[in-house]
Amino acid sequence: MVFPIQSADSSPAHTAPPLRVATAGEALFDLIEEPDGRLKPCAGGAVYNLTRALGLQGVGTLYLNPLSGDLLGRQLAHGLQEAGVALAAPAPVRAPSALALAALDTEGKASYSFYRDGVADRQVTADALIAACAAQPHLQVVATGCLALVAQDAAIYLPWLAAQRAAGRMVVVDANLRLSAVDDAPAYRTNVMAALQQAHLIKVSDDDLEALAVPGADALQRARHLLRQTPAQWLALTLGPGGAWLLQRDGRAVHAREEMPLTVVDTVGAGDCFLAGLITALLAGPERGEEALALRPGGLTAPVTEARLLAVLHHALASASHCVERAGCTPPSYGEVRERLALLRTATTPTAAAQ
Repeated sequence: MVFPIQSADSSPAHTAPPLRVATAGEALFDLIEEPDGRLKPCAGGAVYNLTRALGLQGVGTLYLNPLSGDLLGRQLAHGLQEAGVALAAPAPVRAPSALALAALDTEGKASYSFYRDGVADRQVTADALIAACAAQPHLQVVATGCLALVAQDAAIYLPWLAAQRAAGRMVVVDANLRLSAVDDAPAYRTNVMAALQQAHLIKVSDDDLEALAVPGADALQRARHLLRQTPAQWLALTLGPGGAWLLQRDGRAVHAREEMPLTVVDTVGAGDCFLAGLITALLAGPERGEEALALRPGGLTAPVTEARLLAVLHHALASASHCVERAGCTPPSYGEVRERLALLRTATTPTAAAQ
């Protein structure tokens, strides 16, 4: 999505709730190949998409990385502000915005080439990330992944993740490997695995598991193996049209897939919206008709019931399904996700005659 240009001090579209999630990682512009060969610019990057998706679902979210003062950086900043996201580094930096060239296959699946040397979102340190999080009294969750996990940035994100886990916050890591972004794939894999050792919630796709060379006869076996190799409480495995699994350390596992017909425009940002849905549903409290997990014995990262696992997974899938029916990453609001879930319940509830 391309946003109208506003100045860096423009007011957000609405007042954000208390900041409960902080995200760190790439913010860039995707140049998406159109059928006629033209390139369509869309604000993106996995962490940026996740951040906007969280804000649009009403989760108080803080984006930790700096943004450029160039034209694209101002649009990125406006996109976050429009979603109600707060900026930990509101002053723009002189470095340029990053770019990604996205080519879509016949099923709308994107492959990427990245241009990220010396870019704005990489002008950050572990100390700056740690200090920004320490300044937030209501912070419960930190999230990162994708390009933040390249080996060259290990000294930035690994110490920050370790500090957040030690501080008692829930750590979320989206493996989301982009091998096309690196020259040293083994070092990249090693760094991704190091980040996963800090996570309470891991998100991977079947493609990620293959890229990590996780052993197993199929994606689910690989996912179970990966969960055992980390201290994570949960692992979410996405399978594209095959739906998704949500695994819990105690052996509970639930699977769901989209039951309603989908008109897929493209899959850009679908995984990011899925993860935003997971986090949103895990954080939901009494104001949204759910038990506040953070207030339970054991806190936010303690295991949950199978019913709650399934509810969380359905919310995440509905978030992703909404995204794929629109061009680019266009995350839904919380209300739109709940409406989709209500329609699904209506479509799948047997009628009195059928009963």
